[in-house]
Amino acid sequence: MSQHPRRRSVLLATAAVSAAAAAPAGAATSGGTRRPRGPLVIGHRGAAGWRPEHTASAYTFAVRAGADWIEPDLVPTKDHVLVVRHENEISGTTDVARHPEFAGRRTTKTVDGRAVTGWFTEDFTLAELKTLRAVERLPLVRNRNTVFDGREQVMTFQEVVDLARALSKEHGRRITVFPETKHPTYFRSIGLPLEPELVRAARRNRLTARDCVVQSFEPSSLHLVAEARLGLPLWQALGASGGPYGHPVTYQEMATPAGLREIASYAQWIGPDKSSLVPPLTLLADAHAAGLKVGAYTFRAENQYLPAAYRRGTVPAQFGDAFAEYAFHFGQGVDAVVTDFPDLAATARDSLRS
Repeated sequence: MSQHPRRRSVLLATAAVSAAAAAPAGAATSGGTRRPRGPLVIGHRGAAGWRPEHTASAYTFAVRAGADWIEPDLVPTKDHVLVVRHENEISGTTDVARHPEFAGRRTTKTVDGRAVTGWFTEDFTLAELKTLRAVERLPLVRNRNTVFDGREQVMTFQEVVDLARALSKEHGRRITVFPETKHPTYFRSIGLPLEPELVRAARRNRLTARDCVVQSFEPSSLHLVAEARLGLPLWQALGASGGPYGHPVTYQEMATPAGLREIASYAQWIGPDKSSLVPPLTLLADAHAAGLKVGAYTFRAENQYLPAAYRRGTVPAQFGDAFAEYAFHFGQGVDAVVTDFPDLAATARDSLRS
């Protein structure tokens, strides 16, 4: 049975308010940080909807907009420094193609079984990467963000940790960093493993469960972090299809009650695609029954990323009814949302308490 999108939005918002009323006020995160009642808001690569992703301005915007956590994706440089990029191939997120001195480094590699052509972080020293500047990854969708192209450097993970601490002081609340190990099997295969450097950074900065939660799509990467006994919460990300690279299990198998119990033996969170949490699917309830918290990804405001019921008009890049989608998932009982628009998510969360 279908409903008019506007009426559906109102009904879902009402459901969200009812669900929130039953939740304890001032609930704590898995690390013990006190936060407002309602789900955590995680700034996906910062505030990627409003600034080029993985930049200082994107992370700062996210926190000032209400994000509780900020997410840096980790890849290594040639000299084995962890930097934050969505992928190790950087032609879409930096101006590397405009640097004639690096033209000869364009190449094709096989990453996680897929041929990729471009420029790769592991072929650059940190000093060389610092000569590049970040650009908007989705210029046809987020043309507004291209005004910031060329203004910021590629950040190191250490710089994100330092920024999170500075923003925590500025806002009087603990900002958690939420690093994801990208293509960890691939990087181990070329002698640039991510996990030892991440562990060293955590120890060097004395990161606690209140400061850092580690995520990966690959269970082996999380197991390597767990072996270091850092006491940091772990988040098993789940793809919408296929399975983690180099592992015999599929994401569908991992999302079964038995698979979730296995995840709960080493992790505290799962991060499924938001489409996996829509009834009649029972993943959310099954995960909670296994003792896992659930953070859904990735929430965006543009029509092309929204379910049909929440779209407005026919222009793919035009904003749809993002608030209705948040209301639905908040009403279902998710513990966190990973979003390109943390300001919208925080506003939707605030409506739970109004």
